[in-house]
Amino acid sequence: MEDAVMARVTAAVQRGQAGEREPARQELESMWDEAGGDDFHRCVIAHFLADLQDDQRAELRWDERALAAVEGVSDERAQAYDESLQVRGFMPSLYLSLADDHRRLGDADRAREFLEKARATADALGDDAYGGLVSGILDKVSRALDEGSTEPLT
Repeated sequence: MEDAVMARVTAAVQRGQAGEREPARQELESMWDEAGGDDFHRCVIAHFLADLQDDQRAELRWDERALAAVEGVSDERAQAYDESLQVRGFMPSLYLSLADDHRRLGDADRAREFLEKARATADALGDDAYGGLVSGILDKVSRALDEGSTEPLT
């Protein structure tokens, strides 16, 4: 399905990855305000907006918003965008982001809670590039947590 909001999200994320973090952040924040009650869009926007934050607590707040928004997303709504999507497949990445946020903030207990939730839903990941990426990050967060590191992942 053609989705103008998702096209804008993709463009903003690409700007952020190209080093234009502030304009990308502003665009996504504007889209968040415009998203209204569409929890699918709100989840995706918040998830990507978290990665553009310069402050770790702000990143945590956006990741929490993404997790809250996903509760209102049905498989049918996700599949209206891409027929292969299932909401359960979002969960490992959402939980993993929160685990890493808490790890970086020095809250190892909360980090472990979310890491376990990510592991418990990891079976929803496909045997594809995205599944491999999330699984790899899960391993990195787990190692960093075991080492007591609060540094960003490399």
